[in-house]
Amino acid sequence: QVQLAESGGGLVQPGGSLRLSCAASGIGFSINAMGWYRQAPGKQRELVATITSSDTTNYGDSVRGRFTISRDNAKNTVYLQMNSLKPEDTAVYYCNVRYRRVLLREYSDWGPGTQVTVSS
Repeated sequence: QVQLAESGGGLVQPGGSLRLSCAASGIGFSINAMGWYRQAPGKQRELVATITSSDTTNYGDSVRGRFTISRDNAKNTVYLQMNSLKPEDTAVYYCNVRYRRVLLREYSDWGPGTQVTVSS
């Protein structure tokens, strides 16, 4: 198991910005990708953004152009810069890591989630 420590959530006004961080820790693993997913009450968990170990990125349609994902490979940390936030972005944001310990077998772990609330 890989432990994920999330930070940066909170309350922000519409149009504002927020930066989330997620640090992965553990031993004997190699990261394939890290990313962020979110879930609002009554809705399914949805993709926000992912980034691979080679820095290939993927964004959900609802955030593309407003959010930017990046990573520090040396620190096993992923960041999510969220700009032009909307009330619809309000959700619990979950960090995810996909990793391997043996050849061709991929594992996935989730952080506990951090609340992002966009409101006046």
